[in-house]
This record gives sequence, C-alpha cells and structure tokens, in this order.
Amino acid sequence: MNDKDILLVEDNPDDAALTLRAFKRSHVMNSIHLVRDGIEALDFLFGRGEYASRESGALPTLVILDLKLPKLDGLGVLRAIRAHERTKLLPVVILTSSKEEQDLISGYSLGANSYVRKPVDFAEFVEAVKVLGIYWLMMNQSPPERPSP
Repeated sequence: MNDKDILLVEDNPDDAALTLRAFKRSHVMNSIHLVRDGIEALDFLFGRGEYASRESGALPTLVILDLKLPKLDGLGVLRAIRAHERTKLLPVVILTSSKEEQDLISGYSLGANSYVRKPVDFAEFVEAVKVLGIYWLMMNQSPPERPSP
C-alpha cells in the first residue's frame, strides 16, 4: 500500500493538518502531496509550473479534492482531470464541508468517484479517512496509467 501516492488538494491549513493527522492516526503511511489551490493541483498532475521537473508520468493513485479552493475551484479541477486522456480515469474523491446539494450533484455529474462530507467530530473524521484509505488504497483496483500523448 505504501507505493501508492495521494494528492490532497486542500487550501484550509487546519483542514489539511487534520486530514494528514487523520491519515497518520489511521496508519495510512503513503506519500501524501499537499497542494493548496486548483491551479497548483493541475500543475502537479500535468507537470507544469513549479512541478515541471517532477516526473510527469507518475500520477497519484488517488486525488482527495476539496471544492472550495482559490484560483480554480474543485469542480473546475475535476472537469480538467476528466477532460484529459491521461487523467480521465484517475480516482477522485471529493472531501468537503459543503452541504450544498448542487455541489453533490455537480461532483458526480463531472465524474467524481466518491463524495464525502467532512465530519465535524475528529473521531468521526479519523474513521472516515481510515475507510477512505482502506478502500481506495487497498481494496480498489485502479485503472492502468495512460501514457502522455
């Protein structure tokens, strides 16, 4: 399970720290790359900008995506991921505090694999992250990576 990287797209420092702490407490020891806005997420995935020297062929196994992001919101990130041949099958889990039904509908309409609302209680949050880790990193069979065009 450790060879599977996670891209965490979260702009709120408290939520990012909480998510990282929940992964650690759940014994998810995978590499977690944290980016803080939608443009940075796409730069990471497509090897652009400050990530131009990153091995662009290596995609994370899972993207955990917040919706309320600066520069480009989570739905815009999801739309861009699904529009590109190389990333269109990449598993994306929306992890958000949004209670807007339209966000839920839009997320699934744009191809989210899962939509999870952040629990307020830390113990519940740890359990949610643990379940996410077990399912997406251990049980789920990911599609093969597609070569860059």
